[in-house]
Amino acid sequence: MQRSQDKENVEQKEVNSKLNEIANNKINNNLNVPLQDSSNRVPQTAANTNRTAVRKQWKLDDFEIGRPLGKGKFGNVYLAREKTTKYIVALKVLFKSQLEKAQVEYQLRREIEIQSHLRHPNILRLFGYFYDDQRVYLILEYAANGEMYKELQRVTRFDDRQSSRYIAQLADALKYCHSKKVIHRDIKPENILLCVQGQLKIADFGWSVHAPSSRRTTMCGTLDYLPPEMIEGKPHDERVDLWSLGVLCYEFLVGKPPFESETHKDTYARIKRVDIRFPPYVTEGARDFISKMLRREPAQRMPLDGVLAHPWIVASSNAQPAQQP
Repeated sequence: MQRSQDKENVEQKEVNSKLNEIANNKINNNLNVPLQDSSNRVPQTAANTNRTAVRKQWKLDDFEIGRPLGKGKFGNVYLAREKTTKYIVALKVLFKSQLEKAQVEYQLRREIEIQSHLRHPNILRLFGYFYDDQRVYLILEYAANGEMYKELQRVTRFDDRQSSRYIAQLADALKYCHSKKVIHRDIKPENILLCVQGQLKIADFGWSVHAPSSRRTTMCGTLDYLPPEMIEGKPHDERVDLWSLGVLCYEFLVGKPPFESETHKDTYARIKRVDIRFPPYVTEGARDFISKMLRREPAQRMPLDGVLAHPWIVASSNAQPAQQP
């Protein structure tokens, strides 16, 4: 077991060394600083300028590799530039050995299939993918301001105006997903990226599912964001995303999830009871909004059209920013 783990560590170090070597030898220094987002732009290749053309077969040599953007459970993400068009992307490098060890190959295939077909301003584009003997590469839209989670950690919590703007963008993106029969099932700050202009992007569809007609029974997602029906092993549908939106709104305003406890058992118990405790600084409008999302019965949760029309969302998102002293 230890030898297998050591082998994987050596393999990852070798790959990282190779990528760093590529970066040092082949890349312009401009890639070492944040560049503009690749939002709403697509690499101009034969694959997308000519609908009758054969789809481009990508390979690592098509890209100049820049600085690391992040590290995940199964690999790393790098800033990259497509050589022909000079188009900036994020290149996610996943190690097959780790995917196989965790038995998530099918989950990755599903994620690629779903995300590559979604087109919305608040959903991160997946432009394509390719692979070799050891790795799978995902070519992703680049969001220059990074993870929402890190920004929330930096500022501790968001005010009503910023929180409502983010929630409105997410609600619009989820409304689009649900119209395509896609349930996300893992909305949380770690799975949201930020662009330079403050626009957000849903970035991770690892737990998403395309469910045109059936209710799902798989328990998935992140503990603090799980709705009661998942915890109790009941079938669920797209309304799990409504619950997550309510949890996320609370975390934006307070800086931590509403049911966070010292033990998993206590967290489960608080979710089942819908035991929400608001700090005194949370406004009445925000409390009303969150309370209408965090309902034990899925059918009683406010629908996404209601989210976008809720007085707190409308008033707060249209409010002028506070003047700096």
